[in-house]
Amino acid sequence: MTRPHPVLSGYYGDAAEREAFVRQLFDTSAADYDRINRIMSLGSGAWYRRRVLRDHGLAPGQRVLDIAVGTGLLAREAAGIVQGEGLVVGLDPSLGMLQQARASLALPFVQGRAEALPFADASFDMVTMGYALRHMASFGAVFAEFRRVLKPGGSLLILEIARAENRFARAAATLWLGRMIPALCGLMMPRKKGRLLMRYYWDTIEECVPAATIEAELRVSGFAGVRSTASLGVFREYIGLRP
Repeated sequence: MTRPHPVLSGYYGDAAEREAFVRQLFDTSAADYDRINRIMSLGSGAWYRRRVLRDHGLAPGQRVLDIAVGTGLLAREAAGIVQGEGLVVGLDPSLGMLQQARASLALPFVQGRAEALPFADASFDMVTMGYALRHMASFGAVFAEFRRVLKPGGSLLILEIARAENRFARAAATLWLGRMIPALCGLMMPRKKGRLLMRYYWDTIEECVPAATIEAELRVSGFAGVRSTASLGVFREYIGLRP
């Protein structure tokens, strides 16, 4: 069983405690999440999400499942592309995140886990996940579920932040994401959980397995045409097709 990263003992005791810790962390920081995202992306997040969805084939009329939907940032852009004849469904284990999403988007949202999706086989044209793969327990069960709910020929798009391989990109990412963002969150946000979220966020980036491992796990899970692309050294898009 391949995990995204080893146990981070500074946050939870063992792998069995990880899921409860992560869910509580997102529940309690949900109210601050969109503000954190705007700071982290310098306001460019919506444009980037919209571009990658279109670049990877999302079109009007398609059915999309956005897993780990959070506050709905990726789902919002997907809904704008598929329009009225399409469908975007968001799933997340965090009730706090779902409450934020429901307050701003008139889309169907479901509380659930990526490892046990409550949807029928071959239900969606595209499955998406934005910046949450590092928070999964392991790859095998998650990727198997992604493949199961995709229609034949359907596509998987995973957006992630990866540890930079280039030393200059790594230095820039460490300065911005590892130091400045947690510090800014501490100054601007009254809730301590928002600051804790960003510290944990950075540590999962630092400890995450390399892109080649994730690509290999996707192939083992039955995806075809697996590849990944990187932007600015740290923003990575994983793509796969269900045969």
